[in-house]
Amino acid sequence: MATMGFIAASLSLNCLDCHTQDSGRDPAKYAEDTPIKQTARKMLLMVKQINAQNFGGVRTVTCYTCHRSDVAPRFTPSLAEQYGTPPERDPNDIEIAQQPDPAAPSADQILDKYIQAVGGAQRLASLTSFTATGTYSGYDTDFAKLPAEVYAKAPGLRATVIHPPIGQGTTVYDGRNGWVAAANSLLPLVTLTGGELDAVTFEAELAFPAKIKQYLTGWRAGFPPTTLDDHSVLVVQGTAPAGSRVKLFFDKDSGLLVRTVMFTTTVIGLNPREIDYSDYRDVAGVKIPFKWTAVWTDGRSEFEMTDVRPNVAIDAARFGKPAPPKSGNP
Repeated sequence: MATMGFIAASLSLNCLDCHTQDSGRDPAKYAEDTPIKQTARKMLLMVKQINAQNFGGVRTVTCYTCHRSDVAPRFTPSLAEQYGTPPERDPNDIEIAQQPDPAAPSADQILDKYIQAVGGAQRLASLTSFTATGTYSGYDTDFAKLPAEVYAKAPGLRATVIHPPIGQGTTVYDGRNGWVAAANSLLPLVTLTGGELDAVTFEAELAFPAKIKQYLTGWRAGFPPTTLDDHSVLVVQGTAPAGSRVKLFFDKDSGLLVRTVMFTTTVIGLNPREIDYSDYRDVAGVKIPFKWTAVWTDGRSEFEMTDVRPNVAIDAARFGKPAPPKSGNP
């Protein structure tokens, strides 16, 4: 799914643009070949050859290099772009200059300010679990808001439950393994691997951020100044245990975390997964975001919590492997 999401984002396509139109009604139809799928295979081989011959096999050229979210690659210079106002660069793309500003704060300083902003190490250590209730919306709900719950327990346990009109959707991370169970889905139960597992692991760890400095390694700072929603932010970067690169964006004034971007590896390039955090509220002396929006190459979702209860007992079964839900069951 991550690889297909990369292609979809690079060409601004969706599932049925490449698969047959009746695939949505009959999952077996997804396996049928189409002319655009045949072209995609040729393009993937071409890109692989370019990188092998010119960049030592490193994935430097990808689908996005030429397509730039357009089905047809651009081959003629645009005078409108040349003489017009340059578009703002995506803040997620900023990288450290060859000679970073020596006066810029270090990763330790930025992270320490964050820990203090959310309540301090002592308060964070006293928060060992929480449950949250609110709403979820996304592409899969046509952005209708549905009841949702979050269960989290330190260290690194997290479960999210969504209640659509029919069936139930559950994402679970038990400290080592992750799963997604969804009714009325082509795959009722998916075991997460690779970048998808890295993503749920990171979210579970970030729910209790006291040890974020130990969870991510290889910290780097010194990124150029940038803004999010007209607010100045400071950026640091770390590496997750499975190798995914993670950028964290902190409000320069408050020190609060406002965005994370995880770059996970697919066979054809890096997939970004962005989560924006807002509406921080005090819960038992710890500031917790009551709203977060996740965007990735094959989906978008938004959670808005209305009630968060700290240090509650949570049944261990909440963090066990979920059973595949049956379509039509409430």
